[in-house]
Amino acid sequence: MPVFWLILSVLGLGGAGYVAGRQRALASAGGDSRNLHSLPSYYGSNLFIKTVVPAFVLLIIWLLVQPFVIENRVIGLIPTGEIAEGSNINLVMAEVRRTAEGLDNLVALGLMDEDDASNMRADISDVTQRLKDAGQVVTSTITQPILHAAQEYRTSSATGSLYMTVAVFVLAFAGMLFGLKETQSDFRARNIVEASVKILLIAAASIAILTTVGIILSLIFNTVEFFRLYPASQFFFNPTWLPSFGGGLDHDGNPLSKLGILPLLWGTLYISLIALVVAVPIGLFAAIYLSEYATSKVRSIAKPLLEILAGIPTIVYGLFALLTVGPMLISIFGDGSLGWMKAGTAVMTAGLVMGIMLIPFVSSLSDDIINAVPQAMRDGSYGLGATKSETIKQVVIPAALPGIVGAILLAASRAIGETMIVVLGAGAAAKLSLNPFEAMTTVTAKIVSQLTGDADFASPEALVAFALGMSLFIMTLGLNVFALYIVRKYREQYD
Repeated sequence: MPVFWLILSVLGLGGAGYVAGRQRALASAGGDSRNLHSLPSYYGSNLFIKTVVPAFVLLIIWLLVQPFVIENRVIGLIPTGEIAEGSNINLVMAEVRRTAEGLDNLVALGLMDEDDASNMRADISDVTQRLKDAGQVVTSTITQPILHAAQEYRTSSATGSLYMTVAVFVLAFAGMLFGLKETQSDFRARNIVEASVKILLIAAASIAILTTVGIILSLIFNTVEFFRLYPASQFFFNPTWLPSFGGGLDHDGNPLSKLGILPLLWGTLYISLIALVVAVPIGLFAAIYLSEYATSKVRSIAKPLLEILAGIPTIVYGLFALLTVGPMLISIFGDGSLGWMKAGTAVMTAGLVMGIMLIPFVSSLSDDIINAVPQAMRDGSYGLGATKSETIKQVVIPAALPGIVGAILLAASRAIGETMIVVLGAGAAAKLSLNPFEAMTTVTAKIVSQLTGDADFASPEALVAFALGMSLFIMTLGLNVFALYIVRKYREQYD
């Protein structure tokens, strides 16, 4: 049974349990809910929880564990000679999975019988041709052992899904029967339901923490593997970024690939600096106007319109940089007497567009912080004879400055992690240069490029993406921690 219908079936069974729990509780109390320890809905909810939750937990665990069990079993069927030199078992398993999916699609389309798809003696050339004729993605190097492994993969997956369906239904029925057995008038259903809901809330809150831990661990393990294959000194101090996907060593014994982070780090910081130079003044002045000068009617219209910028997808900003801002800058700094800019993709292009994207981050946070300054401080300044502009400069801004600094640092961490605007607006050249009209690239753009293509995932040229990601993670984490430190240390508490 497909997972979607299995989930719906379990939920339907839980709904039936809810109704049965209410009726049984009322029956045990002689039809008078006043004789029950808890409201009838609690008895129904108790049965629903005992029916659905254990079954869903088993379903999730099964879905997570089954692929590893099947792949370990299938790997044992693949002869060592089938793994080409320079390849790895992950690439072979990817071919096995593609072939298995192709066989499933052929059966679903009626182009192959189930018996033919499962026949271990099937002709490899016939199967390969059928897969290609049906538009399935398979390589010309598919062999008989790969086909056998794919057939075993299909069989094991189908068997595992059947066992999973049976196990989930058995556990759901067992939970329902157990809940019905304990449903009596004196059963403390409310206590059980509230405790169960508390556990579910704790589990939901833990997902974010566990996800963060999982991300960090995956970065750490792959970064350690990268530094085992590539010298850390060259990664951190080599001023050249020039990957060689062929791998190998030069005559001095050094890797042919030059994977220095310095030019990528420089491009990241340079573009982010230009973006902040654009975003901070505009965002801060917009926040001051909206909080201090704008009428309530203007504010109700202007602030939502300004915050629309934060909801625009970054790919749209990238296209705006490529098609509009880049050609506009060329017309100003390129073809004329200046001749500074040769192409539309440059640091200035990406920085300007990224600055526009960051304006609502700065303005919205700064506006909330400025509005948090008590009106009594403004009235006191006015009472001493200060003008509105003097009050803003000498009272409001100093009081809100820690929060504004925190907003700027948070916007900086957002700029450092941007990808699409850089890919489309700044180009892909990794270089150390002070010229803002030249093409450069950033850490995030190279993470994308290193993980796309046909490079071996176990090679330094692919694993370097995790080292770059770890460096970027530490950088943005440091900025966020510093921003929180500034806000908490210098934040003023007002009544």
